Amino acid sequence: MWKCFALLLVVCLASGSANAAENFPTRPITIVAGTSRGGITDVISRAYADAVSKDLRQRVVVDNKPSESGGEAAALVQAAAPDGYTLLVFSGAQHAALPAIRNVGYEPVQSFAPVTTLFTLVNFMAVRSGGANSVAQLLQTGRTKSGGLIFGSSGLGSTSHLTAMRLSSSTNTPVRPVHYAGAAPMIADLIGGKLDFTFVSYTVAKSYVSDGRLKLLAVDALDRWPDLPELPTLSDAGINQEKVASWFALAAPAGTPPSVIQRLHDAFVRASRSPVLETAAHENGALITTSTAGELRTMIAHEVNSTKTLIRSLNIRQQ
Repeated sequence: MWKCFALLLVVCLASGSANAAENFPTRPITIVAGTSRGGITDVISRAYADAVSKDLRQRVVVDNKPSESGGEAAALVQAAAPDGYTLLVFSGAQHAALPAIRNVGYEPVQSFAPVTTLFTLVNFMAVRSGGANSVAQLLQTGRTKSGGLIFGSSGLGSTSHLTAMRLSSSTNTPVRPVHYAGAAPMIADLIGGKLDFTFVSYTVAKSYVSDGRLKLLAVDALDRWPDLPELPTLSDAGINQEKVASWFALAAPAGTPPSVIQRLHDAFVRASRSPVLETAAHENGALITTSTAGELRTMIAHEVNSTKTLIRSLNIRQQ
């Protein structure tokens, strides 16, 4: 009798999960982004939202919550109902780094149900026009300059922050971060000589490079950027270090039905093939990438462990 009851319960649960996906969505879906409106994450997230809205025949909106370096957004989604209507778009590096640096309102692995990766951001090492002519020259300057190199970071635990700190560790070059809430003030300080270098996206850098106010020394990517084939990667420039995660992904609150996760996954993967999205990504210095939910869960867990080790070894703390 108990075996029959257990079997019936499994069948009912499976049926309920299937029905949840079959009827999903019946109202608008919100993607919470821990970044400011108008930035690359926002632009690409909105391009995805437009494509998925058409696919699911339901509105998909982006809600920007840039405070606490994305911590507010993650905490909000963690606490949301696990029904697939509230999603988080997040940076792999920052999502993993914040809990290792300070107390935050979210648990990075167990509190979320991964959906898929969305894109990988390509960053460029930039200096002012009168600055170093190569990565090697910049680092040599840093080893002799009092206090080392000062670099601009896009936020505590961000890809740019961790990449520069890892660069410091792997090359024995002292560096000091200055964190910025937006690219504009950071670029102004770089051009004005208050910073020695930064890592910025292609869309931010290209206009300043074109008018001669900035120059690029390397690209932080596995391969050279197609539009700038002469520009070396960090590896080409002699920097041998593990790459900081620069992928961005989508997740729902833990407990969201697997069938709903699969429906969301399939919709976002179909959206990733949109020529409009591909163009938006390339123009913003990003590469569209997707994954299975299982692959993403493995990526998040690896990044959390790897970043925790990095944070501890570099003694990075909330400033």
